[in-house]
Amino acid sequence: MDLIELIKNEYLSIIFGGLGGISTAFFTQKILNKRGKFTYFVAHNRVGVSTQDEVFGDVSVTWNERVVDHLFLSTIELSNESLNDYENVVIQTYTNDTKLLTESTQVLGTPNILQWTDEYNGKLHVEKGKDPTDTQLNIYRGQREYLIPVFNRGQKINITYLNAAESSETPHIWLSATIKGVKVKFQEPEVLVYGVSRLRAALVGVILGLFLLVPLVLYISNNWIVASIALFYGFIVVAPGVFIIKSYQRLRNLIGG
Repeated sequence: MDLIELIKNEYLSIIFGGLGGISTAFFTQKILNKRGKFTYFVAHNRVGVSTQDEVFGDVSVTWNERVVDHLFLSTIELSNESLNDYENVVIQTYTNDTKLLTESTQVLGTPNILQWTDEYNGKLHVEKGKDPTDTQLNIYRGQREYLIPVFNRGQKINITYLNAAESSETPHIWLSATIKGVKVKFQEPEVLVYGVSRLRAALVGVILGLFLLVPLVLYISNNWIVASIALFYGFIVVAPGVFIIKSYQRLRNLIGG
């Protein structure tokens, strides 16, 4: 039986067809059941510093007529990088080295803002004619809690705080979310190329280049040609990496709906 007849064998066709179907189903389920992931990063910008200097004089930064030594504007950007949409997501922001003052929130691409949870509102409720307690002030200055009614895949949320740091060092503000099957990860801002991390695209491009280098060495005897092609590929290594990652993302979104 020659190779052509072997390929045409109906039993082998059934076997390989079945294996292909199983592989496709396995790959699809892997994508659909992949653990959800929220990522966030925080950008801090110094607004002003109060100083007393013998040469340049005194500089005072005030907020609501109160002197603030170190005033920062800090923005959190939260992204839903999952294939799933989520409802009634509760997120918490908190800090231990700065005082959260006023805030601004936005669901990017929409006119919507975030609302505090009922539980958090209850903790800060003050009867008419009374002042907030020290405990309430500490809660307000150290943490916030929001309800996101709908957090769609690919959606982003911005939360900006005016805050008074306890020292001249850049303050720390963290974010957490308690939701089944979702991991929240802090991620430093990355340089993007067509919406893809440049570092990640370069890594994928290098791996692809290693696979391409083998046939070049095997079938091209002229070392100068091989070296020239490898050098040219090195200059454009990010481009094929971006193409592969974007293609994978499109396939993933197609399978995930």
